[in-house]
Amino acid sequence: MDKSARIRQLNDAFRRTFVGGRVMMTAGVDALPDMVKAAVLTKVRTFDAFNGDNDPHGEHDFLSFDHEGAKYFAKMDYYDPDMCHGSEEPADASKTIRVLTVMRADEY
Repeated sequence: MDKSARIRQLNDAFRRTFVGGRVMMTAGVDALPDMVKAAVLTKVRTFDAFNGDNDPHGEHDFLSFDHEGAKYFAKMDYYDPDMCHGSEEPADASKTIRVLTVMRADEY
């Protein structure tokens, strides 16, 4: 398996389950009513509209979607196990902590 395919596999597994990393929400997402916040997180977990335009490296590390008239982004970042630096090897789960940040586009 090539490096991008392995990163994509790890990113998809984490994004779909929220297990194996950390999920962060910006203040705007956290302030949403619980039902809306749950719907937004469900859209993150079930997103599958990746294509060459929104995923040029084939790693499924960024997504953009609309919900109730607002645009949202989710971005995957990779850190070393101590969370002090970026991971030098995001294709290696033992050397990488995945952090998925969910935000409203107007917070970017």
